[in-house]
Amino acid sequence: MQDWRPAVAMEEDGRRRDRLAVEHARRRGSLRVFWLILGPGLLVMLGENDAPSMLSYSATGARFGPGFFLPFVVLTFAMAFVAQEITVRLGSVSQAGHAELIYRRFGRFWGHFAMGDLLVTNFLTLITEFVGMVAGAGFFGMPAWVAVAAGLGLNGVAILWHRYWSWERVALAAALANLVFIPVALASHPAWGAVGHALLTWTPMPQGGFNSANLTLLLADIGATITPWMLFFQQGAVTDKGLTPKDLRQGRLDTALGAGLAAAVGVAAILATSVLFTHGMNASQYGAAQFAQALVPYAGHVMAALFAIGIAEAGLIASLTISSASAYAVGEVTGAPHSLNLSMRRAPAFYVVLLGIVALAGAVVLLPGFPLESVVIVVNVIAVLTMPPAIAFLLLLVNDRAVVGKHHNTPLLNVLGISVGGLLTLAGVLYALTAIFPSLHL
Repeated sequence: MQDWRPAVAMEEDGRRRDRLAVEHARRRGSLRVFWLILGPGLLVMLGENDAPSMLSYSATGARFGPGFFLPFVVLTFAMAFVAQEITVRLGSVSQAGHAELIYRRFGRFWGHFAMGDLLVTNFLTLITEFVGMVAGAGFFGMPAWVAVAAGLGLNGVAILWHRYWSWERVALAAALANLVFIPVALASHPAWGAVGHALLTWTPMPQGGFNSANLTLLLADIGATITPWMLFFQQGAVTDKGLTPKDLRQGRLDTALGAGLAAAVGVAAILATSVLFTHGMNASQYGAAQFAQALVPYAGHVMAALFAIGIAEAGLIASLTISSASAYAVGEVTGAPHSLNLSMRRAPAFYVVLLGIVALAGAVVLLPGFPLESVVIVVNVIAVLTMPPAIAFLLLLVNDRAVVGKHHNTPLLNVLGISVGGLLTLAGVLYALTAIFPSLHL
């Protein structure tokens, strides 16, 4: 049996170095501490603004314009913050990843259930990330294989330094490109009166109410915001970074900042394509980079190009975070070294999972005749349908004083967490009812 103890010791050495930097900064001032702790929350939220998410938001804006979905997107990111704040507490207190805690607390059966759920949805989602990369590159006339190679290349470059800190900063630099949707939204000149009315009054679900087609888009927009991989990634990143309970305030701020920026970008994507709705264009004819092409007459070629870059970037950054979530989870369960502070030689299984799942997803997208557009919204819907069990595990863990001690949920936090799980379950039930009974209108 392979002796992993030297590699595990090196994992801990990397985390100790990060901890020493934080403790030294704590004597200087809070801003330096926040800068060092900043990362997991920003990455998980902006990473969730991935290619299928931005395409779902684009389809929403083109089909419905500013209305019901603007405040709904803000609500979903508030729900995401409730869930992700728990992972900060779990990781910093237990110093264990999410998969490890599930196996430890609930046993192998439920551990295998959670892992199967995670790995399948992660792989399907990674396929859609490459769909976004191919779509964005297609606006500039680049062939699909170039986009896939670029995605694989970024994943390879990000791990070259064998330090979590360096990987995180590379990923953050890529994630901030997600903000390009904001100037695109401004350039498309949305009807600001309608935007304000939508945000302040929350208009009813349009065009047919909660029918099957509208619920599919509703679930896709929820899946654009809160999915299982986020729980595994942020808790794994918090653990790999070596955060402790002393860092909880900064960890929450990091997560809140990420949720706020990601919500602004999601709203911007809806506003950017709402110009298509305003001009009465049929949104069903648009998919992937065609949204960018359709924006040229209204926002200009430069802004349309930024939109296409944003779609490709969303896929790139999500491929980094989602593959890491899978690698963390597999390492936690098998006991193999699983840290970005280690080299490939020291943690071969970790990097085989991290890079292998990305390479396989990219290869699937290059298959002749692969249905690029049709898979995007479906994957977001699947992600939502798998969330209720994930929320249940999360709430059970954070209420277990043997795991989190005094950092357990308060009654108010439990109400918020149960409400998130309840809303996700309700959305899934409504979707199932309309799928079984297509003529049903709710």
